[in-house]
Amino acid sequence: GGRIPKGVLLIGPPGTGKTLLARAIAGEANVPFFSISGSDFVEMFVGVGASRVRDLFEQGKKNAPCIIFIDEIDAVGRHRGAGLGGGHDEREQTLNQLLVEMDGFESNEGVILMAATNRPDVLDPALLRPGRFDRRVVVGRPDVKGREEILQVHTKKIPLADDVDLSVIARGTPGFAGADLANLVNEAALIAARQNRKVVTMYDFELAKDKVLMGVERKSLIISEEEKRNTAYHEAGHALVAAMLPNADPVHKVTIIPRGMALGVTMQLPMDDKHSYTKEYLEARLAILMAGRIAEEKFMNHITTGAGNDIEQATELAHKMVCEWGMSEMGPLSFGKKEEQIFLGREIAQHRDYSEATAIQIDNEVRRLVVSGYQRAKQIIEEHADGLVRIAEALLEREVLDGNEIKQLIAGVPLPPARSVPKLESGQKPPKAAPEPAPAPVAGLREGENPQPA
Repeated sequence: GGRIPKGVLLIGPPGTGKTLLARAIAGEANVPFFSISGSDFVEMFVGVGASRVRDLFEQGKKNAPCIIFIDEIDAVGRHRGAGLGGGHDEREQTLNQLLVEMDGFESNEGVILMAATNRPDVLDPALLRPGRFDRRVVVGRPDVKGREEILQVHTKKIPLADDVDLSVIARGTPGFAGADLANLVNEAALIAARQNRKVVTMYDFELAKDKVLMGVERKSLIISEEEKRNTAYHEAGHALVAAMLPNADPVHKVTIIPRGMALGVTMQLPMDDKHSYTKEYLEARLAILMAGRIAEEKFMNHITTGAGNDIEQATELAHKMVCEWGMSEMGPLSFGKKEEQIFLGREIAQHRDYSEATAIQIDNEVRRLVVSGYQRAKQIIEEHADGLVRIAEALLEREVLDGNEIKQLIAGVPLPPARSVPKLESGQKPPKAAPEPAPAPVAGLREGENPQPA
């Protein structure tokens, strides 16, 4: 007959709820549940880790059937090293004991081991073989429907205003994990509390989203008028080119209020969750990254260090297009071995597996891609110079523009007067607003930040 799997490994990025899932299983299973962290096995005395593993499984066998959960198993289950440290590695002893207990000479019927990690790549292959961890459950980032359901859970205890639409918030937060959404709701509640309001409005969620995606406003930073003007034209360049390119993500918001480490931010949000990127999308990204520098050159007649981050990201993106994704004239080839961590028993140094002639070709291709993006952005800015000036001047006046306002400015439509958000007194209900359309949803693009194409 068949046998039930002995081990379940939960894999996924941080904040997606791996430990929470284990706690839920503990509540539902109605069997004894032992929980321990991977770092608990590592002690100052030699041999303690291995003895803790033995004790844990002894307890498990006595209480069978039961579940044992090891959180952050990469602390103890790492790939055994290259032996370069010399001497004896205490962690290896602990791992060896764990391997023996999981599928060794003695049987542990009725003991199911669960483990969680966000670094499956560093785990020892012996730990991952069938018979030890038979099941690998990927706990990924939630999709739109998942995000809406997570928001419903987190907003249960928070009084919401009538204008709050959780489906709109879910559509405007692609790439957010469960922990990010919990943080977003908490930030919105704090913003409402600071205003002495009894309910959380949609505007609070917008402010909280900006804070999470773009960083905290640095209102105390004193900027000269010239520098502010330069930032406005720089961001207007990004916004104009992003709005005019068909393959780019829609512009969500542009601000010249310093946030985080940036003096200004142009933020785009994809319409839906992206898992892979087309060549046209990446070429559009290069053009958008170059647009800030071009706007400075054309309208301010000088270039500044403000575009440093953009240039760095454009170069890195072009390099990946050539060396990793085969999106250049060099064809579908991969160049350069990935960096390997030496203490995982891998290569000690990164080696270049191509000739000097190929290196020159790679450099030329990277330059060609970036220059091509530069020329494309320059052409758009020259054709729509009036629109760029209108965006920049509106930014100087209002400091923040959303995607719809940018479209209006490019089309030459005058903007309506800026909305002032009334501060509600304690207990006062906000006026019922028409539900806002979904924000022309981007992964928060800091001054040139790129949603890392995977």
